[in-house]
Amino acid sequence: MAIKNHNTVVHLAFLWLLVSSAMLLESQSSDAYSYMKHPLPKPCRNLVLYFHDVIYDGSNANNATSTLVGAPHGANLTLLTGKDNHFGDLAVFDDPITLDNNFHSPPVGRAQGFYFYDMKTTFSAWLGFTFVLNSTDHRGTITFGGADPILTKHRDISVVGGTGDFLMARGIATISTDAYEGDVYFRLCVNITLYECY
Repeated sequence: MAIKNHNTVVHLAFLWLLVSSAMLLESQSSDAYSYMKHPLPKPCRNLVLYFHDVIYDGSNANNATSTLVGAPHGANLTLLTGKDNHFGDLAVFDDPITLDNNFHSPPVGRAQGFYFYDMKTTFSAWLGFTFVLNSTDHRGTITFGGADPILTKHRDISVVGGTGDFLMARGIATISTDAYEGDVYFRLCVNITLYECY
């Protein structure tokens, strides 16, 4: 009789363990994918802006809007490192922002920040910068940060905050390289989609 009761207890314990494990897995999977059940909110604002980066190369001081401030040991601070996909180069910039892709269009603000090349195996950078906007349409700042796999056509970086017209903004900026001329000039198209606006 004791053996029969022992088997019943073991079977009930195994059944309880099986049911509670299934319930636990179901609750974890529903939490892990809860974002899929709720669609993203509608964007509250969208802007498309361009910024133009002219890298100082030792001969263009009057036109340069960015310069290298850090490089691998022994590297030249007036030229990007030629090997290893510019790995280790750190540049700061103060670039004009325009409403279209024309470098000579009137600027609506400045893009101020830095980028550094962070991979040896491919062109990739990490960006941290702020759009300082001072036009009649927009006044304030939008701050961005994130990885930039340069060879990808469209890349997303985070909008992490803002001031003025963009107070506490949150969203995504899809950037794409609109043009480049060697290691001296590039233009980025920045499509900003904000999901939190105040």
